[in-house]
Amino acid sequence: MDFLAYISKIRSFLSYKVFTSLIYFILALLLFGILYHNMKPETYDMELFSVADKTIRSPKTIEDELKTKEERENAAEAVDNAYVFKKEMAQNRVSLIASIFDFVKETNLESIRLPEKNEKEQGKGEKVEEKKGDAASALENRLKLLKTKLTANVTEDVTNSISDQILISLLQADALQLQNLKDIVVHQVEAAMNEKIREDMTEVAKMAIADKIKATGLPKDLADAASELGQYAIVANELYDESLTEERRKQAMEDVEPIKILQGQIIVQEGHLIDRETYRQLEMLGLLKSNPTLKPLVGLGIFIVLVIGTLYIYLSRLTLPEEKKQSHLLLLSLIFILSLIIMKIIGLMEKANLNEIAYIFPAALAPMLVKIMINERFALIMTIILAACGSIVFHDGITSTIDVEIAVYILFSGLAGVLFLSGRNERSHILTAGLFVSGINILLIFFLSLIGSGQFTATEYFYYGLYSVVSGLLSAIFTIGLLPFFEAGFGILSTMRLIELSNPNHPLLKKLLTETPGTYHHSVMVANLAESACEAIGANGLLARVGCYYHDVGKTKRPPFFIENQINIQNPHDRLPPETSKDIIIAHTADGAAELRRHKLPKEIVDIAEQHHGTSLLKYFYFKAKKANEGISEHDYRYPGPKPQTKENAVISLADSVEAAVRSMANPTPEEIRSLVHAIAQDKLLDGQFNECDLTLKEIELVKETFCETLNGIFHSRIEYPDFKQQKVIRDGTTN
Repeated sequence: MDFLAYISKIRSFLSYKVFTSLIYFILALLLFGILYHNMKPETYDMELFSVADKTIRSPKTIEDELKTKEERENAAEAVDNAYVFKKEMAQNRVSLIASIFDFVKETNLESIRLPEKNEKEQGKGEKVEEKKGDAASALENRLKLLKTKLTANVTEDVTNSISDQILISLLQADALQLQNLKDIVVHQVEAAMNEKIREDMTEVAKMAIADKIKATGLPKDLADAASELGQYAIVANELYDESLTEERRKQAMEDVEPIKILQGQIIVQEGHLIDRETYRQLEMLGLLKSNPTLKPLVGLGIFIVLVIGTLYIYLSRLTLPEEKKQSHLLLLSLIFILSLIIMKIIGLMEKANLNEIAYIFPAALAPMLVKIMINERFALIMTIILAACGSIVFHDGITSTIDVEIAVYILFSGLAGVLFLSGRNERSHILTAGLFVSGINILLIFFLSLIGSGQFTATEYFYYGLYSVVSGLLSAIFTIGLLPFFEAGFGILSTMRLIELSNPNHPLLKKLLTETPGTYHHSVMVANLAESACEAIGANGLLARVGCYYHDVGKTKRPPFFIENQINIQNPHDRLPPETSKDIIIAHTADGAAELRRHKLPKEIVDIAEQHHGTSLLKYFYFKAKKANEGISEHDYRYPGPKPQTKENAVISLADSVEAAVRSMANPTPEEIRSLVHAIAQDKLLDGQFNECDLTLKEIELVKETFCETLNGIFHSRIEYPDFKQQKVIRDGTTN
């Protein structure tokens, strides 16, 4: 019993979805188990303040967030406070001082006009009393008036900031003194305020302006007044800007590059003490057994989901029967797991100090097997997935997470095998493909070494080249060796298997030739017709040809009952009732299928034997029986089917009928052949024999045209040679 038979038993107990899900689940588990060791982070049993018994390097590049945070905080603290120099404040303070002097002058003028106005109000010739009040009262009134003006017109609280004594000194000064005093104070304030003055420097600036004003030689009371006004005018003009300071600190923090522990960096050397900082780094990297990290395993889980998802999406979109999809999935899974096992074995050899032996991996094995047994697209998908897996299995845990170089090597090596086999069906091309892959591998080795400016010795190049050649040859040898096992186990009908089945030395074909020579000849003729027609419509011509060779194997059970084998014998059907003849003729499809299954021929060939007559009517025996019994059922004289399910089976069905009909004609003309082909095709079409396959009307027309061309080549007109006996009579001079 083959592999598929066991699978069919399991499948019979489970639904399609459950069985398919089970395959995906098992594949995921196997993939996880194979790659787990390569992704599992290495951990160490170390304690704080213990001595390291080995040198430990970082397996990956990682940001030290704590150190980065500290460095950024230090950078922010190192930024000085930002101050903004307000140039306009100099003019504002000058204007303020000038306004004070102006209000003093204005107050003095108003105090002079007020007595004159009072004298006029007392009457003409009347003498105004020169001393209405004492001088103190007058000065006090002027002071109040000045304060009122300052309070009403100046935004600052000048009256509380400047003492009354200063204001009185200003009010008592004459106009010339007041103007001189104003010029001095304004000049000194303007000069001082044009310099940058911070808050903590205002007292120094005030003392400086006081000294400068006093040095001008003014009278003491005026000098004191001017000095106090000057000091009052001095304020900080370089002010702290909180938002600018924060912005600069933020920029300083952003300018700090993240502190990283680089991949391959030594964390602790053998014999050194594991201090707090070293222990923290080991803990952060997940290298301590007490605190391992699960991130790599989570990453592996995501990778497996991607692999399984890719296979699921692609398979789900194929327009194939569910059973076929499951067979493809099983085959892909077995080839994939086999390749991973080989990969792991080579990976273990690499760890045994056999450097770069990863290049000996037969990267083209799986792609070529899949290309031959399924199709090219699946082979390309398999190549990409294997390249990704190889980058994990062969990576150096100290210096890298994945090995990109080996991934490129596996990818292009696999692609080379797939592309070389495209359109080549013979097994001999597998070895040639292996040699081609070896050549591509050598080019890849030189590419990878030169692009990295590698300095390799001649010996190293020799070994790399040897690994590359062995990789290609192993791919070809394993493909040739494993192909028969997969084909037999899965019942896969590959191109190479078809070529083998077309060998005339096959036991069934030899039996067909020796026991039913007429049927054998008929099968070969039908094969010629079917192959050319299938190739014309894009179907599998080779499958059609080989299927035709075996489609009438059932006739070997009762050869004389089929007309092509009735040589110099009477037709046995003449002595049998139509019911018996019908049963014998119809049985040849079931007998043929049983014989093919007994010889374990592929399912596609068995289907051709079962379906090449579909459910067509045995018209000759049906009408013969109808003459004797009008109530006979047409259904009883039809083949059991099923109807053709594929294009190839439909074309063979049509070719079988056409060849038998044309062979029965004596010297058919092209017009007669065309008319007959059209009639047979129309009859099968109207009878619904093509209803269950995807053969289109356009393709049927193309098939008919191809049949006519092929038959015209077979039944072409021949030269009519003269009768040799008549020629002898003429030469001898005799007559009949």
